Amino acid sequence: MPRQITAFSNPLVKSVRLLREKRHRREQGRFLAEGLRILTEALDAGCLPETIFYAVDSARHPLVVRLVAAVEQAGGEAIETSRDILHKLSGKDNPQTVLGVYAEFTLPLAALDRSTAPIWLVAQSLRDPGNLGTILRTGDAVGAGGLILIDDCVDPFSVEAVRASMGALFTQSIAAATWPEFVAWLRGGAGQLVGLSLDTDHDYQAPRYAAPTFLLVGNEAQGLPAEYAAECDLLVKMPMLGKADSLNAAVATAVMAYEVLNQRRRVPDPA
Repeated sequence: MPRQITAFSNPLVKSVRLLREKRHRREQGRFLAEGLRILTEALDAGCLPETIFYAVDSARHPLVVRLVAAVEQAGGEAIETSRDILHKLSGKDNPQTVLGVYAEFTLPLAALDRSTAPIWLVAQSLRDPGNLGTILRTGDAVGAGGLILIDDCVDPFSVEAVRASMGALFTQSIAAATWPEFVAWLRGGAGQLVGLSLDTDHDYQAPRYAAPTFLLVGNEAQGLPAEYAAECDLLVKMPMLGKADSLNAAVATAVMAYEVLNQRRRVPDPA
């Protein structure tokens, strides 16, 4: 049976609230996700929170009932509480009706199977959590195998990144590595590394991309370091017909990912 928490001073409330900060997420190995849509997407992807908080006035909602039952059946804990406490946990003025506490699940490169998908997304020193979340959504949309974070990227488990992913965080494998680690792993098997860069004359629609294609996007402000670009099998850029010199990192990744996907869709199936 779910238990009720009504006091802001409750130790569990204090502990979960700290997960909004990166240091405490790292210490606890836990993160927050909120909203019926995101928690249901996670459930459908086979991911359950260790603890679920839900507003007392939403207790009869069919999706809340489903989530609570799944969490309790798996040995987790369901907490019925007030919207004021949900506000304290999430930091939002208009908190969602449910919030879950999940274990972090970043993978080592060795755990990735590159043969499982024709497209993989790679981000280097990405700084904006909204961009990271959007790139995860793109990965889900194009059937990518996952997202590989290179060097010092924004935390994929920050509240902002989780929100921006709209549940795609739970459908994509996420790995983190240094650049040398990534290059050594990549060159140990099949894979074409394609960098998005302004310092090239190659139009993004001109090449024929080989599977698995690893699409590499750099930092929002600096782009790819020269030595990283030099390691790529191919550098491509998108035409910019206006005054802006480049696209947003997440938008550029989406355009490239769909170009690779569409090339594969146009190839007829073997008879």
